[in-house]
Amino acid sequence: MGKVKAFSISAEAIAAERKRVNDELDQVDIARVVALDTIELPDPGPSDVRMRVLAVSAEHNVDHAALADTVNIAELRGGKIYPGNSALGEVVEVGANVTRFKAGDIVITHCNGEPDAFGYPMRIWAYDQPESIGWYAQEAVLGEWQLIPAPLDCGLNLWEMAALPLRAPTAYHLWRRGLGIFRIKVPRERLATLNVLGFGGGVSELFLMLAKSEGHNAFFCSGNAERRAALEKHGITGIDQQAFNRFASRDDVKGFSKQVKKLTGGVGMHVVCDMLRGPVFNAGLQAAAREGVNVSAGWQLDKSIQYDSAGASVKQLTLDHTHLDTIFGCNAATELYGKVFKPTVHKEIYAFEDLPRAMHEMHQNTQTGIPIIRVAKDMPESVKGLVPA
Repeated sequence: MGKVKAFSISAEAIAAERKRVNDELDQVDIARVVALDTIELPDPGPSDVRMRVLAVSAEHNVDHAALADTVNIAELRGGKIYPGNSALGEVVEVGANVTRFKAGDIVITHCNGEPDAFGYPMRIWAYDQPESIGWYAQEAVLGEWQLIPAPLDCGLNLWEMAALPLRAPTAYHLWRRGLGIFRIKVPRERLATLNVLGFGGGVSELFLMLAKSEGHNAFFCSGNAERRAALEKHGITGIDQQAFNRFASRDDVKGFSKQVKKLTGGVGMHVVCDMLRGPVFNAGLQAAAREGVNVSAGWQLDKSIQYDSAGASVKQLTLDHTHLDTIFGCNAATELYGKVFKPTVHKEIYAFEDLPRAMHEMHQNTQTGIPIIRVAKDMPESVKGLVPA
């Protein structure tokens, strides 16, 4: 069908960068690993759609792929992957059997690569799903089943919508599971209003927006003052993570726990959105109320954790690891665009060729919101009014 520009991550580039920094991963320059490449796209099959990519969001799974900090997925996939599993685009061609979309439709993607018997993903598209080609590209060919109509009338601008295809279903799934598990232990008639805590970035922001929309007390712990201020406009209380040195010592964790108790009348947090690993893990456990639930998505920083399971048992804590939602869940999360989900977008909208820099700055945690990359220079008429001036 022809070649298009697309970003890739190669095992060779990973090895070269890790050698340059003597395997000190905090010194890795992601922009040296994510490279602009070309790829030959296949012709669309009967159930396929060809999509012109308009905008994408930088995602943390690309960070993991470039660092090879959990697994060297590029090596496992044969030496190279084409990342990108969150995109907003325009349909330009459909196969003969496609019924849900037509040329000109604006769509978003989900990254469910291989659903299990109940619809939950066993693999993620453009990451560990074999032969999958991602959407950090000018164009893509993908199955009709991988697309969701973009809710252009939801009240969000184009960049805000582009921030959500991966993050919104993740937050939606985390909240439903965290709340559901807590309600098994403590029914609503015993405790109607919960204290809910989220650490860090975009998924936590959306998770807390869901909690707040349902009448709960929501708290956002982040070292980024601009992101805390953005969440406070939604009635979500900010906690400065830097005030506790990102929980570098036991005293820092104790100080954070004391602050949480002060904010919650001595109760603690009933549901915590956590990485369940790394520096915030112990802080999340300490912040939890009795019968609390800590939910997590992803592999950030490590694949393994250690904790005092006896202490968690006595406290009736539950730790729950999740992956992306089902395709039905992804569609349901999309219904909340603009109503509940109002993401914080980084002030710079990156050009397509600047995607590696966007990934590196996300790795450095210097952005003021979710990073968006504008792929298409010329936008279709149907969305021109949604592009901020």
